[in-house]
Amino acid sequence: MSIEEEIRRIEDEISRTKYNKATQKHIGELKAKLARLREGMETEARKKRAGAGYSVRKQGDATVLLVGFPSVGKSTLLNRLTNAESRVGHYDFTTLEVIPGVLEYNGAKIQVLDVPGIVEGAAAGKGRGKEILSVVRSADLVMIVADIRKPEQVERIRKELHLAGFRLDRKRPDITIRKRDSGGIEVGAAVKLSELTKETIEGILHEFRIRNAEVVIRQDCSVDDLIDAVAGNRVYVPSITVLNKADLLEGKTFPSGGIPVSAERGEGLEKLKEEIWKKLGLMRIYLKRIGKEPDMKEPLIMRKGCTVRDVAGRIHRHAFGERISYARIWGPSARFPGQKKGPDHVLKDCDIVELHTE
Repeated sequence: MSIEEEIRRIEDEISRTKYNKATQKHIGELKAKLARLREGMETEARKKRAGAGYSVRKQGDATVLLVGFPSVGKSTLLNRLTNAESRVGHYDFTTLEVIPGVLEYNGAKIQVLDVPGIVEGAAAGKGRGKEILSVVRSADLVMIVADIRKPEQVERIRKELHLAGFRLDRKRPDITIRKRDSGGIEVGAAVKLSELTKETIEGILHEFRIRNAEVVIRQDCSVDDLIDAVAGNRVYVPSITVLNKADLLEGKTFPSGGIPVSAERGEGLEKLKEEIWKKLGLMRIYLKRIGKEPDMKEPLIMRKGCTVRDVAGRIHRHAFGERISYARIWGPSARFPGQKKGPDHVLKDCDIVELHTE
């Protein structure tokens, strides 16, 4: 039996097995074996195509990837959002390589990548899908682009990305697995587990050839969460759904679950840019030299949750990051203008920061 046939057999058995406490361990082992087989297929595929594929150097403050089936208007959307000149045609597979562009918004330079349209089966390598999806792993945000007349495309694309190891709009499960030389499988849970038993955990780890390990689980997790943690190569990234060609549904009700745009007419793009900024979690920090007016033209682009120390380190790790004493803050995170704050103070969008060293 080939690996593909074995995968189909296991998928069929999982679908036919009713999930309950009696079958929990068995289903967990089947899912773990399925994940291991798929991982093996991907490893073999990488060996065969060594030296080939797509490679794009990350640039700018963040990277957004356009993913969608052929002929949904990704190239036109890229050209509208950025300074790229991706070839546009009214036929399938116009884009045959990765086309980069730069979206400038709120002072940030956001790299946007247009990859060849994926097809169903891409996660298994169909249509050079593995090379295409490998680019997604470097993205800070995935933008799923679908034809507004075919909203069912969205779920199909999400399925392909899931099979390829991407976990859209989800946080990494709080699970730690430390392999050791002996002692068997030791499980420590900080919360009550509704789905995982010690036997199920052991069965899953054994499928991955792990016989001795300490497992610490700090949140209620599913079988799939544990398998993802063991595999260790899943990509957790936010996503946006864009429903393009909205001009073709004038006077009709738009389907829910996405941002309707018309790349052809340039409609709905400002709302899309705002959502990209929001999903990336970017923020503007304006810098001020002591005794000078702040530079309000070129903000420092940081991520939400950043501190005074992070800003200092971004400017110069040795000159500021290691010597920062305090900062004076003007803006949303300060109670009054020029408030003195320590290195661990969390900043907000549009704060003005004046750094002081020791």
